[in-house]
Parts: sequence; structure tokens; C-alpha cells
Amino acid sequence: MVPSPALLVGDATGLDFLNTLATPAADAPIDWIADGAGLLAWLEQTRLVPADALAKLRKEARPVAFDKVADEARRLREWFREFVKTRMGRPLPARDLAALEPLNLILARDERYSRLTADANGLTLGTTRRWTSPDMLLLPIAEALARLASEEDFTFVKACEGPACSLLFVDHTRGRARRWCSMALCGNRAKQAAHRHRVKVQRDREG
Repeated sequence: MVPSPALLVGDATGLDFLNTLATPAADAPIDWIADGAGLLAWLEQTRLVPADALAKLRKEARPVAFDKVADEARRLREWFREFVKTRMGRPLPARDLAALEPLNLILARDERYSRLTADANGLTLGTTRRWTSPDMLLLPIAEALARLASEEDFTFVKACEGPACSLLFVDHTRGRARRWCSMALCGNRAKQAAHRHRVKVQRDREG
């Protein structure tokens, strides 16, 4: 069964990808890309791949091809999770470029081209991608990871403080004081636990 909906609490798509394997709060571990169907559903929910491209690939490729890409995506996820966890809390130095070469190898597969499009404001020259095979689905994921490494300050990449939670996020709050993946998941549980603790302490004093 494909988990749904995706957890998009990382405030950066690259971290949302790492959070596709997570233990939110005290629940059991969930893998949103355990197979090809899960990967396609996650890419659709995050809009990393155009809907028409996903429909085209679904028609042209067999499910086993998507399972193979999902397997590669999981390996990419675990490799990059280790990269993040060993470097979060400090800026990335230029010397870390060599460790990120696997991303460049994936990005080198790309088939992009320029194209004119029109909207209410007139003509725009942009770039688009040829979605020729299922393995192209890794490209927007690799781009998201590369943007995380190049555009975010790893000083503010954090792990949720929920005792059983494994979700990661980048803290964009003004005071850099974010502690939880979300208030709905771990923040409220922490408040409830603190309240129960205060009540217990008060009862013990009165008893």
C-alpha cells in the first residue's frame, strides 16, 4: 500500500526527499518510496515531475522499471542522508564538492532544451526536459539535493526534537528557534507531555 499523503515539512525539497523514510512522532517507520508506485505517487504529490510526463512514462514502461528506479532512489536517499547528518549544524565548505560527485553523475544524464512558451503576459523562453525513460525520474530529485547543498546554510539544518521522530528540516524562522517537524505532529505532543509532567509533579508535592 502506498503511504499518502507525503510529509512535506522539511522546508526544502531535498529534505522532504530524505523524509520519505521517516518515523514521524511515535509511529512506526514509513517508506514513501518503498516501490515504483510509491515513487511515482511522491513525485506527483511534490510536482517534481509534470503530470503529463508521468502519464507518458506510465504508459510506456512496465512497473518493474519503476521499481528499479525506486531502488536507486532509496540508495541515493540513504547516501545523502548520511552526508547531511554528518555535516548539519555548520556551513558546507568547498572541499565537500568531491563527496557530492554522485549527484553530478546523475545530473549528467539530463536531456534539456530551450523552448518558447506563452502565457497571459506574453512569450517566455524557458527550458524543458525530455522524459525518455523511468530513470529520468531521478533527475529532479538530484537537482533538489544539489540545491539543498548549494543554496541552504547547513548551519540551520536540524532534526526534529521529538523523542521518536526522525524528520529533518531547515530552519527558516526569523529567530532560528524552530524545534519541531511540525506543531501538529511533535510540537503538540511535546506540550501535552510537558503538561502531564507538571500535573504529576504538582500531585506529588501535594500528596
